[in-house]
Order: sequence, then C-alpha cells, then structure tokens
Amino acid sequence: MKRPAPGLLALVTTAILLPIAVYARGERVAEPGLRPAASFAEIRDPAVRSVALFTEMGKVIQSPRCMNCHPRTDRPTQYDTLTPHQPAVMRGAEGKGVPGLECATCHGPANVDFVNGTGSMPGNPNWHLAPIEMAWQGKSLAEICLQLKDPERNGGKSLPDLVVHNGTDKLVGWGWHPGKGRKPAPGTQAEFGALTQAWIDTGARCPA
Repeated sequence: MKRPAPGLLALVTTAILLPIAVYARGERVAEPGLRPAASFAEIRDPAVRSVALFTEMGKVIQSPRCMNCHPRTDRPTQYDTLTPHQPAVMRGAEGKGVPGLECATCHGPANVDFVNGTGSMPGNPNWHLAPIEMAWQGKSLAEICLQLKDPERNGGKSLPDLVVHNGTDKLVGWGWHPGKGRKPAPGTQAEFGALTQAWIDTGARCPA
C-alpha cells in the first residue's frame, strides 16, 4: 500500500488536532450558526415560514446553554451533557438557591477563569434558574413552543416581551459568552431576537 506523502499526513493531523486544542483552551469552535430571519422569506406560506423560524430558534432553545437553566426538577444541570449540578444545589423560593447555598455563593457577576486554566466559573449579576413552570428538559420543541406562548408557563410574558427577553436580556445573553470551556449558543443573541420577532410576525406557529 502506498504511504501518504508526509505533507499530506501533516495537514490531516493538523485538521484533526487543531479543533481539539482550540476547544481545550476554551476558545470558540466554529459551530453551525443561525440562519438570518430574512432568509426565510423564500417560504411563501406564512404558517409554514413561522414553523421554520421557530425550528431555527430551537437551535438556541435546545442548546445546553439554555437547557441547563430550564431543568425538569429543582436541581440545575451543567456541562453539555446536562449532568446534575455539583454540588447538589436546589432551586429555592426564587430560583436563586436555598439559604446557605445560594447561587451567588459561587456564581459572581462575571465569568471567572480557573487558576489551572482548565475552564471557568460562570457568572452574571442575575444568575438564577428559570421558574419551574418553564421547565424545558425532556420536552419536544413543539411542547416548548406551546409553553413559550402561554403566559402562565413562560413567566407571565406576552409575545412582545419574548422578543425583548430573547434579544436583549443579559442573563440570556450569557449563553453566547459562557466562559472558557463551554460552547456558546449558536449564532448571536441579536439573530435570536430577530428570529423571535419574525416568528411572531408570521403568527407564532408551533411545530407539529
């Protein structure tokens, strides 16, 4: 069998190992982004376009950066694997932990890199879990869609409120700046907000 040329072998090896090394350093690895809202204009049927827009939003909604803060129980999850949070913290009355083990005990106002360089502690001034009625884990995108439209299960938000929340809320925005060792949510928060507005403008339809 003919051996590959040394130059080709080096090129292939670099292509395989470089993304691994970049992720290990906590830098952003190229991920499939979000399609811009305007690109869905080619779908003429507004109802079909609306479903397509929400499906695109689902790339963010169902990413670990969102899912970890929308657990099905009173215990948050972490990492891309939705692993139960360690230590075993609990939601508490306002989603900010229980007395003596509040979220702010570890999560400060900003991300902090670990001294050994292996990752970071996430942070935001308003760090907390989503209300239990907004639990997403274990649900289909269709179920989450219906939930998002229901003020009794979305934190009392109207559809216009969702645009503001998705597009400008700083805690939501943390998902695109999650600190060393974590994959950001796809695309940008501005794109996510624009998709939300376009979804509403086309009737806020949900996948079947």
